[in-house]
Amino acid sequence: MTDRRRPSARFLARASPDVAPALLGMTLVRILPDRTRLSVRLVETEAYDQTDPASHSFRGRTERNAVMFGPAGHLYVYFTYGMHFCANVVTGRAGQGSAVLLRAAEPLEGIEAMAERRGTADPRLLCSGPARLCQALGIERGDTGEDLLGGKRIWLERGSRAPTAEKGPRVGIRHAVERPWRFWIPGDRFVSRGRPGPARRSAARPT
Repeated sequence: MTDRRRPSARFLARASPDVAPALLGMTLVRILPDRTRLSVRLVETEAYDQTDPASHSFRGRTERNAVMFGPAGHLYVYFTYGMHFCANVVTGRAGQGSAVLLRAAEPLEGIEAMAERRGTADPRLLCSGPARLCQALGIERGDTGEDLLGGKRIWLERGSRAPTAEKGPRVGIRHAVERPWRFWIPGDRFVSRGRPGPARRSAARPT
């Protein structure tokens, strides 16, 4: 049975490589302006922190990345390649500059609304990638800072227990490619098809 209780701040106030696999199986809920409830089961994540050259927080706090520096449990959204939004769960202690990128999810509720936003009826293509996930759920830069533990527009629920996660290199970055900080539910058909390796453009796609 799916657990609709929300995780605790203490649960998220840990190192991002510890939180990232623990988020697998949890549910992300989004309430649209028309009160439509959307929900997805997280199946793939990536960890980033301030010691990480691939992270937005690596060079310190800025106006853009301030949410990453805490407190844990808030949403950090960034815009990449001039066309996509990506959503992250802020983790760690306040001041650490760490977060977990939500890479892929299984659609659960509001699938018709997600399909309309994505322009496809194939459930495997609705949230199988960080940009697709944000488009399906209507997550944009204005959602940065939303409280995922106590908010009313978007939040996390404990969901269902996931099997032991597989891990490997992260996708689409140019730095710290050797770190096995990508986590996914083995054999899940909603995991993205992204492959580890350097980004195809000159700019990295960090968190």
